[in-house]
Amino acid sequence: MHPTPPILSRLGRALAACAFAVACGVHAAPSTQLALSGAIDRPAVYDLAALEALPSITQLVTYQSGSGGQTHRYVGTSLWGLLDSAGIQTDSSVSNDHLNRIVVARATDNYRSVYALGEIDPRFGNRQALVAYAEVIAGSNVPLGDDGFARSTAPGDVKGGRYVSNLTDVQLQRTASTATGIGGGTSSSFSVSGDVLQAATFDLAGLKALPSVTHTVGDQTFTGVSFWSLLSEVGIATDSAVKNDILGMYVVATGSDGYKAAFSMGELNPSFGNQPDLIAYALDGEDLTDSGFARIIVPEDDRRGRWVSNLVSLEVFHAAAIPEPQTYALFGLGLLAVAWRARRRIR
Repeated sequence: MHPTPPILSRLGRALAACAFAVACGVHAAPSTQLALSGAIDRPAVYDLAALEALPSITQLVTYQSGSGGQTHRYVGTSLWGLLDSAGIQTDSSVSNDHLNRIVVARATDNYRSVYALGEIDPRFGNRQALVAYAEVIAGSNVPLGDDGFARSTAPGDVKGGRYVSNLTDVQLQRTASTATGIGGGTSSSFSVSGDVLQAATFDLAGLKALPSVTHTVGDQTFTGVSFWSLLSEVGIATDSAVKNDILGMYVVATGSDGYKAAFSMGELNPSFGNQPDLIAYALDGEDLTDSGFARIIVPEDDRRGRWVSNLVSLEVFHAAAIPEPQTYALFGLGLLAVAWRARRRIR
């Protein structure tokens, strides 16, 4: 006798639940489980008990919503920790390859938001997003109620658009970037392409013609253009029919040697993450030299992995759609059939 492997057994139960939900038309119901998938070694499905069994963090957050200012003390588990423990798939031959990854959080009503993996990595952006499953009220942990059994958090965001309630999917995705380097060396221009209203190319003179900003990091003062403002200058192509469509988007910066780093639009947007990232062209009053004519500066990152030097490309994308539950069910049934045939052969 060959027992069904536990992972397939769990997957089968989860897929059956998904199929039942689809058949009953309950797409917008409060979430009761969370599927972790994508470019990870160990996909999994978590219910409330499974989340509560993980290391917990209590987090105080404040943000603005449509109904006014919000203050909450959430209890949950680290979004980064959840992904890291699942085994983030990277190419070891590519420097900081994990910085070319995004995380897509989706609700039962298909509302979604993107985090850059580098944004939540404790070694870089260190924005400690949670998968929250309770709120501390009057000293007790209380379920989230209408927000589902779990919601994502975005500590430090001005508005709460990236607090995805009724969380049902978290998927780690490789970015869609196709830009290549130019073999290394000093860059003299970079292109902006993808989901923008007008593709553009900027050289040093083009950057200097835009409104300038300065930012001091340690003992260095950088002068350049706000990253967000430059993207706004070319125009970001959003769908007005999709609520907060901008939060489902990201941008990938590529250097002359092919080095890549992703940024979520949510972290750059002044209405949400409001990060002071800039595209610098001068250091302490002098034009940049070895780092190219332009360099991405990320003042809040603990390490400088997303400080992309010798910039040659910025590509703007909408995150790829996460398959609907019925698609997961069909895919999962296919996997189960393959596993069953394999078991039959080895009997």
